[in-house]
Amino acid sequence: MAERVNVSFFQELMATVAEQGRALLPKALFRDVGGQSLEVLARALMSGRGEASGVAIARQLLNQFKKATGEERLAFYRFLAEDLQPDAAGVAEAARAYLDDPSEKTLSRLQKASYSPRLEFFRRLNLASGATAEIVALRADLLRHIKSDEALAAVDRDLERLLTSWFNRGFLVLRRIDWQTPAAILEKIIQYEAVHEIRGWDDLRRRLDPRDRRCFAFFHPALVDEPLIFVEVALTRDMPDAISEVLDARFDADDVPPTTAVFYSISNCQDGLKGVSFGNFLLKQVVEDLARDVRTLKTFVTLSPAPSFARWVDRALASGSDVPVSSEDRQALARLRDPRWVEDALKDAPGTEDLRSALMSLAAYYYLVARSSDDRPVDQVARFHLGNGARLERLNWLGDTSEKGLREAHGLMVNYRYDLAEIERNHEAYADEGTVAASRAVRALLRPLPKPTKGLAAVPDLLALPSGTKTKRARSEDSQS
Repeated sequence: MAERVNVSFFQELMATVAEQGRALLPKALFRDVGGQSLEVLARALMSGRGEASGVAIARQLLNQFKKATGEERLAFYRFLAEDLQPDAAGVAEAARAYLDDPSEKTLSRLQKASYSPRLEFFRRLNLASGATAEIVALRADLLRHIKSDEALAAVDRDLERLLTSWFNRGFLVLRRIDWQTPAAILEKIIQYEAVHEIRGWDDLRRRLDPRDRRCFAFFHPALVDEPLIFVEVALTRDMPDAISEVLDARFDADDVPPTTAVFYSISNCQDGLKGVSFGNFLLKQVVEDLARDVRTLKTFVTLSPAPSFARWVDRALASGSDVPVSSEDRQALARLRDPRWVEDALKDAPGTEDLRSALMSLAAYYYLVARSSDDRPVDQVARFHLGNGARLERLNWLGDTSEKGLREAHGLMVNYRYDLAEIERNHEAYADEGTVAASRAVRALLRPLPKPTKGLAAVPDLLALPSGTKTKRARSEDSQS
């Protein structure tokens, strides 16, 4: 409560400063002058006026930005990209001076010359009350515009650099989310859940049940009621291999204490903070807190999605690339085209064991061997957990049979294990050499590459949808583009 009062007091104080500063400025600055108003205000903010005046201009600019059209915002971003950048001639001159005389003085001059005016602009913009949250929202809008104008990437780099500093771990506050948390925050937990949809208040209450559930979130003093990232945890007696075991489970009121903490959903909440890492700090602190508060816990694992696996399988089979799949495997994998394959697999119908064997072998290759252009695992979720020092513990067949789970991963889910005794060693091996820490069970699924087969590259994509067919997700994306 004290934190909330202090922030409120500071915001009121800055609002008062802004109003007094406003009275000192030319009234022309506060008229709507069309599409140029944002640029005019930005130039005024950079003109070196006093602090009170700067607060007033910053607030006016942010207010005007909220009302601006998409075209006006794009023009403003282009102004930031083209006009607010270091003077090239000055940087070149300072660089030559440093090369001729590499001293502290010439280095300081070079640093000053190369410092981006955009950094100073956003620093001054942040003087306004509540500006941090609005700048985060501004970056979310900017990221959408970058798709159509790559020149704006320079603005984004400066913004990401600033936000990484403003939202560093020292400013973050870890709070447990429970049924006593303010309703405004609980509504945002429902809204921001990105992995497994929360189906209303009853579902949320179950996920916050203090008997066998936990939820933790990071907050920042400048965004008091806005979670930055949150993790949902289930306290169980075993490591689950299917999400239904977690989401559909009911509390069993027996006397057997939990031994396993399962991190089954991690959701980033602020699009404008993309690229600013919170998850590694969040998981490590939550593991430490749970180990201290629930002494019976011995195992810390995730139950994670594989959101890119199905797409990778399609591409790998279509390209005829060197993946461990035989012609028999391809025939088995062709069953994935039949929407009834899941029903057959759940019943252990004839032939589904061949499908399982082929798909799990591909999954082992996907996680242990396949690499992206930067020589790291192709799966983003894997990068996150492996980079945090986790071990690839188990690959789960039919772990998620929801529409989303089947579409994105053919039902595959993954357990990553956080062993407190191994985290640092695993992290260093991954960071230094790209080594994937994996259990014997996962490595046993990996098959040797088959011998080249004549004409293999010409084999058609057995998983491709019939011509002209689109999934529900694809139709939705088309309608939004």
